[in-house]
This record gives sequence, C-alpha cells and structure tokens, in this order.
Amino acid sequence: MTLTSGRFIGHEYDRMIVRFSMHDGAREIPCAISTSAMDYLEPSTPVRPEQREAQFTRLRDRIEARAASKYRATEFEGTPPGIVLRGIDFRL
Repeated sequence: MTLTSGRFIGHEYDRMIVRFSMHDGAREIPCAISTSAMDYLEPSTPVRPEQREAQFTRLRDRIEARAASKYRATEFEGTPPGIVLRGIDFRL
C-alpha cells in the first residue's frame, strides 16, 4: 500500500478544492485538498484561482505525504472512495 504521485486534475473554484490523484500500483486514487488547507500550509499573500496549480506544486510533497498517511489509515470519503484533505489534517 505505497502511494505514488499521480496527476494534478484541477482547481474547482465553486467547491474550493484542488483535485489530484495518487497511485497504488495501477489503481488511481482520487484525492482532493481544500484551498483553505493549502493556504494554511502556505500562509502568505492571498492566492488567486489561476495560481492554485503552482501553489499545489510547491506544496505537493507535504500534501501527498498526508494523503498517503490517510490512505494507510483507510480514511476514505465519498463515492467513489477517495482521500479528502482539510486544514485539520495538517494541525496534528
């Protein structure tokens, strides 16, 4: 159960999330992180919607490490089951 990097899917402004994926072997795992969680990880000037992909790229290692720990703990949400990260996930 080792997750590896997947792909950046996109920023959904209306849902205030960034969608991405990770892989467990050949299986793609849908993931999302709230934009407020990303802003918590990088508390600087406000990030415009068109800057979210660059912000995700800067924070990718930390985001994916936390997603992997939730995956190992089988903390799935939604249909289809996936990993959802919120600010509280980084305040441990």
